[in-house]
Amino acid sequence: MYAIIQTGGKQYRVQEGDVLEVEKLNAEPNDVVEFNEVLAVSKDDNLQIGSPYVEGAKVQARVLEHGKGKKIIVFKYKPKKNYRRKKGHRQLFTRIEIQKILV
Repeated sequence: MYAIIQTGGKQYRVQEGDVLEVEKLNAEPNDVVEFNEVLAVSKDDNLQIGSPYVEGAKVQARVLEHGKGKKIIVFKYKPKKNYRRKKGHRQLFTRIEIQKILV
């Protein structure tokens, strides 16, 4: 059984027991969060596809921790104009564990 959920502008294929990193959520560690934006659910070769979401479907997950991703360097320049800007960025994330897929 798996589901496709949408959070933080991205879509994820999840199963019970999966651990994944999503965009930062406003929840404390060990809180249970629900994702109501379920795009599709597959159970025993029966695929339900929502338009846009499957009605009554929810995915429950437990927040494990918050953190920052790897640093990326953003470098902008314009040739021959002595214009250079160097900036670093670390994206915030929340690590969650999928507990239940409810249909």
